[in-house]
Amino acid sequence: MNGNEIGEFIGAFLILTGGIASVISVFGLIRLPDVYTRSHAATKSSTLAVLLTLSGTFLYFWFNEHFISVRVILGIIFVFLTAPVAGHLIIRAAYRSKVKLADISVEDELYDVLHGEKDEDRTSE
Repeated sequence: MNGNEIGEFIGAFLILTGGIASVISVFGLIRLPDVYTRSHAATKSSTLAVLLTLSGTFLYFWFNEHFISVRVILGIIFVFLTAPVAGHLIIRAAYRSKVKLADISVEDELYDVLHGEKDEDRTSE
């Protein structure tokens, strides 16, 4: 095996792994109970899936075509920086819109931060 074949194999493996992570993300969106956990699945898994796929694409073109794509590098950086921030902002907007937590949720840690109260203060009322 020469360097091009190894690079092609690594690129294909990363692209395949990104596809698997994308499928896992879809199962998380279907199976999880509320908007908060669904967004967690979508943000984390989808970001990982896109990053793996773009990294595999970058390596494939680098090893086989001897071409370094600045667009793919910018895509990796853009997704890495914006997807988690967008997920956080969507969840914060859902929380401020008073979207209910799932019944299986045990603790609401953000309530204390936004309202300045402890759980004991809320339960004593």
